Amino acid sequence: MERLIVNQKIELEQLRFSHAFQVFQAIDRNRAFLEPWLPFVQDTETQEDTEAFIQSITSKSGKERDDVFVIWYDNCFAGLIGYKDTDRINLKTEIGYWLIESMTGKGIALLSTRTLIDYAFSNLGINRIVIRCGVGNDKSSAIPERLGFQLEGIEREGEKHQKKFIDLKVYSCVKKDWKMALNS
Repeated sequence: MERLIVNQKIELEQLRFSHAFQVFQAIDRNRAFLEPWLPFVQDTETQEDTEAFIQSITSKSGKERDDVFVIWYDNCFAGLIGYKDTDRINLKTEIGYWLIESMTGKGIALLSTRTLIDYAFSNLGINRIVIRCGVGNDKSSAIPERLGFQLEGIEREGEKHQKKFIDLKVYSCVKKDWKMALNS
């Protein structure tokens, strides 16, 4: 899938090597905003670092590849969203997302995440989706909460940030619960 249309303003486009400049510029200009919650920011020092990240995703093929998308809002770069660590045997995946600061508060991450959930359950045969958010990152945690995900617990020291570890809230949703939520 190359594109997913979220609504008239939001479009998800499969991440490509040609996006490296825009992605790097977004990270570089939003370091102070992104760094507390995204461990890769400190290691993204050059556009070549972003190119290596994109290459690590796009070089995989078929079932080994996780789909990652650029989020466009009114044709402007807003952030990234995608599936992570998809387990096709157990039919589960994780969704991760980030937005640049100027794009927050518009419902972009919420609507984009909803679109990826629908797609995973309807088209990819996924049964379980997890979203992990740093404890204290209330804006990020609000997304799975608003989408009806269940808080499973805290993954203690689940992610390394610079020289320390942070705890992660672990949220999940299974296909039957998503279908019930849509029908109610």
